[in-house]
Amino acid sequence: MRIARRVTVTAVAAAIAVTAFAPPVAASQDEPDVAPAPAVRVEPASADDTARAAQTAVAVMSTRQRAASVVMGHIPTTDPAALRAYMQTSGIGGFILMGANIPADESALRALTAALTVDPAFPPVIAIDQEGGDVSRLPWDDFPAARTLKDAPPAAAEDAFAARGALVRRAGIGVNFGIVADETDDSSSFIYRRALGTTPESAAERVTAAVQGEAPSALSTLKHFPGHGAAPGDSHSTIPSTAMPREEWRASDGVPFVAGVDAGAPLLMFGHLVYSSVDSAPASLSPEWHRIARDELGFDGVIVTDDLGMLQASGMPQYADPVANAVTALATGNDLVLTVVFSAPDTASRTVDGIVAAVESGALPAERLQQAAEHVAALRLTLAAEGRGLIPCTECAPAG
Repeated sequence: MRIARRVTVTAVAAAIAVTAFAPPVAASQDEPDVAPAPAVRVEPASADDTARAAQTAVAVMSTRQRAASVVMGHIPTTDPAALRAYMQTSGIGGFILMGANIPADESALRALTAALTVDPAFPPVIAIDQEGGDVSRLPWDDFPAARTLKDAPPAAAEDAFAARGALVRRAGIGVNFGIVADETDDSSSFIYRRALGTTPESAAERVTAAVQGEAPSALSTLKHFPGHGAAPGDSHSTIPSTAMPREEWRASDGVPFVAGVDAGAPLLMFGHLVYSSVDSAPASLSPEWHRIARDELGFDGVIVTDDLGMLQASGMPQYADPVANAVTALATGNDLVLTVVFSAPDTASRTVDGIVAAVESGALPAERLQQAAEHVAALRLTLAAEGRGLIPCTECAPAG
């Protein structure tokens, strides 16, 4: 997987070797809805062992544990006890921090992320949208954002995201959904203020710099593949569409994503937008766009959906069922399904139920779930080995 290979390239940290497993725990009425994934002891090893370690970890999981491991959830609270109970009860593999999860100071946030980490040897994927500027969950992030970085040299983007990544890591967060690889010169576009460039080339330079800057501290995510710039409209409330031919995309909106993948970004977020010349379905639910990302761009890290609740918010009847959306997203190639909008304490468990039912019915191939779970497990084991989002640096000098 690219996770292992790119960790070596950036010299961020060691990979993993699994040395022991505890047997799966059977769930009962007095236990969490999903039994914890088998306990794992890890030790430093070569980066090439990470994928094998992930395969071993997933091999001893039940179908339900695998289903839970590919779900990233959210509940709006800053109560560490409530967050810990949510992770224990659901057994899910990830949590996204939104504004409603951010307490008054960094120390309190560290306590919150520690509460989310039920098993330090197999930590969840804790993520945050910390772009800076318009999309900034951490109010103490005063570093330059896209509005100014798009007009500054690429080195400024590298410096800003190095500092931003340090803030994320200090808070105990392993993954930043922070690098907008969309590009547009249309100032009326909703993504304009968040894009790092106004041309494919300028965006690519700054995306590359941002990935390189963030690499020592936070695992970078490129979004929103295959690119919002060509598709007018805000995907938070509609499904933007463009008729741009695939060849034109490859020479324009695709350029920053290619650059970010080549720079080693370990996560790629798929947007809810339609390129009708490629597929009539949104990219997030499109097998063809996932094939393009894997086979043509060579991306072999973790693919995560944008918030699946946004599909519901479009009002289109075919996307009214959040569980069905999650199952379709997995079947078409996503590894981690994210739900924020319309989230409720039981949404994660209902999603897990739906994934299990889809595997049992054959609607979701068991092999596809296994593959997704292995990709996510490799990411989680990498987080454990590197200590990202696991042992917040309380003694560090202020980031930047």
